[in-house]
Amino acid sequence: MVPAIAVADELRKSGAEVSFLGTREKAEADLVPAAGYEIDFLNVHGIDRRNPLRAARAGFEALGAVGAVRSALRRRRVDVVMGAGGYVAAPAGMAATLTGTPLVLTEADSHLGLANRLLAGRARRVCLAFPIEGREGARYLVTGRPVPEAVLAADRGVARARFGIDPDERALLVVGGSLGARSVNLAAVGAFAEREGRDFRVLHVSGRRDHAAVRERLAAAPHAEGYQLIEYEPDLGDLLAASDLILGRSGGSIFEFTAAGRPAVLVPYPHATADHQRTNARWMERGGAATIVDDGELDPAALLADVGGILGDAKRLARMSAAARALAKPRAAREIADQVLAAGTGGAK
Repeated sequence: MVPAIAVADELRKSGAEVSFLGTREKAEADLVPAAGYEIDFLNVHGIDRRNPLRAARAGFEALGAVGAVRSALRRRRVDVVMGAGGYVAAPAGMAATLTGTPLVLTEADSHLGLANRLLAGRARRVCLAFPIEGREGARYLVTGRPVPEAVLAADRGVARARFGIDPDERALLVVGGSLGARSVNLAAVGAFAEREGRDFRVLHVSGRRDHAAVRERLAAAPHAEGYQLIEYEPDLGDLLAASDLILGRSGGSIFEFTAAGRPAVLVPYPHATADHQRTNARWMERGGAATIVDDGELDPAALLADVGGILGDAKRLARMSAAARALAKPRAAREIADQVLAAGTGGAK
């Protein structure tokens, strides 16, 4: 949802009126109104591929939601629909097709999700975060993944003052998403608060699910000084600006890492669809901006050595930071917004 809001902000700058479709159970229920946009809610759920009955129910829900989307399109007099992935993308795209409304799709990962695979042939444009083999035709455009303005505008001095980090200190950011990544959370505490030898600050965003367990373990750790635990942060702007290196998963947030010029130690989520997090991580690794640690090989001693080795080597850190900046696509939101505006006026740029 964060990339979609970034595009919406660019559309609003161009004078467009923007509203969202979403579900009450997901993050958009809070994020979209907080960003100043209206939202129409649909009763849809994700497809559970492990449970045929639930998967079938989700499919019927999606079909049933097409009518609600069509009503919303008429009521709001919509000129163009942008699909941003998630549960609502399929009914939104189907409704756009049935009503003849131009459709632009965005894909944040290194493979097309199910809804985008079904709808790509009917879209005016498909904006890709990464090049995808077999998706090189005129319909496809590699834009990168939109990042929030807060990431691009964050000031390092202000951010470091906020978190109490001195200008000459090195700082690691540990982050695994809004819920968190349990294996990363526990390995981070084990490596950087339960073992000796750390000579850098730690900012650790645990996520809401794991926060209590991580807080309890950190409270008992013998080397917790200089280790700041945060449950949740609505955007990564100040956290990225204040840090020098990131430890985290390799979902779409890696575009926020590169936009801030921050290298990373990436731990791909092993159960991600089509193993796309590993593909994402390899893209950043090939660019010289990341190293990869398998989730099943997270060892506190090795992790401390890896992170400490990067933060303690000024030349290596500088090289990786420059590589991250070279991978960044800070204009992704603007480029996608331009495609949406062009589709809404009868074409694609």
